[in-house]
Amino acid sequence: MATLRFFCATNFSLSIQNNAKLDKKCITQKVKNIVNTVQFPSISSSSSTPLESLQRGNWVKLICGASFEDVVDIRNLTLVYTLAGVDCIDCAADASVVSAVNEGIEAARDILCGLRKPWVMISVNDDKDLHFRKAQFDPEDCPANCSRPCENVCPANAISFQQKSASQILYDNDAPRVMNDGVITERCYGCGRCLPVCPYDKIRDVTYVRDAITTADLIKRNDVDAIEIHTSGRQSKQFEELWRALGDSVENLKLVAVSLPNVGDSTISSMNKMFSIMKPNLRGLNLWQLDGRPMSGDIGRGATKESIAFAVQLAKAKDRPSGFLQLAGGTNAYTIEGLKKEGLFQTTITEYLDHEESSNTTSNPSCALISGIAYGGYARKIVGRVLRSMQSQHGGAVAIEDHPEHLLLALREALGLVGPVKCL
Repeated sequence: MATLRFFCATNFSLSIQNNAKLDKKCITQKVKNIVNTVQFPSISSSSSTPLESLQRGNWVKLICGASFEDVVDIRNLTLVYTLAGVDCIDCAADASVVSAVNEGIEAARDILCGLRKPWVMISVNDDKDLHFRKAQFDPEDCPANCSRPCENVCPANAISFQQKSASQILYDNDAPRVMNDGVITERCYGCGRCLPVCPYDKIRDVTYVRDAITTADLIKRNDVDAIEIHTSGRQSKQFEELWRALGDSVENLKLVAVSLPNVGDSTISSMNKMFSIMKPNLRGLNLWQLDGRPMSGDIGRGATKESIAFAVQLAKAKDRPSGFLQLAGGTNAYTIEGLKKEGLFQTTITEYLDHEESSNTTSNPSCALISGIAYGGYARKIVGRVLRSMQSQHGGAVAIEDHPEHLLLALREALGLVGPVKCL
């Protein structure tokens, strides 16, 4: 633990100015040494599983993004966060994206033998959802004197004006495909920050719903461990239709997660209804992702307040259905601090209920009340800075392990986020 605190607090950096060539073998060994020195039991021990992380309350999930489909970035993000010890990688329900995630995991395990393999999760939706949309505009319609605030505000670097014209973009029931200029479709993950800043109101958002039959086929490839269903929590009909369409494919999954927003007094009843729909053919674990303030974790300290408030609400609920609870939506470096203030960080159900002088018989009292945290936009942002620097020097389609000086910098950022959940 002391090693991790020192590592995360130290202004650790490597000089890569003047294109200095650093010895690849030496730096790769430093990466191995760092991970071995930190020694998270949940990373290196083959006996430790993501399930045990859920039970202990130190589960960490990386959200690559339900609409983020840049396979190069996804592979590199996966590699870095696998080394950092995450329990799950959540990605778009797209075959090429799933392959990129698994490639990143195996590349990390090649660097560090015996590294535990995180679960691979795909995200789908039962109806229109903020996580399943793309921005769209025709750059040829943009006035020449526009200051292009959309380009500046985009956290995913998904807007470009380098080309002279835009190719056609097609939307159907599955994910949209690439656009040559304007919005780089595979990079856009639907945060919507470009929409209000356009001075000429040229940008619109287009939403889509993942096809259930295609998703079921993807699950049957045997390189997917879990699924997450994004739902509004207000109507159960669409949820039931999606669940039935997935058929028996869900029976082989290790985990089924449901991501839902806080809908106030009706939240618990909605959860119970959805659980009753899933239960007949639910063979693995189930988890409730509490989506406080979607896609806002990279904004700042205040973004995590809604996620914390949602956790407090569910922690006090006596009649919620079975399943682990995990935070998302606004999660960042301040989330643990907020959980600690509320007495929810790595607190067992028994400890919390004794404090509250209450009782809840729906969950295992030996488990942590809040099982873990999912990091999305913030996790991608802190490592993405390193990826952008690497790509500016070496080109876009580069593997981060081929440039270990950047891998060290990225790993430092990832450990600083994952480490406090795992060790403190």
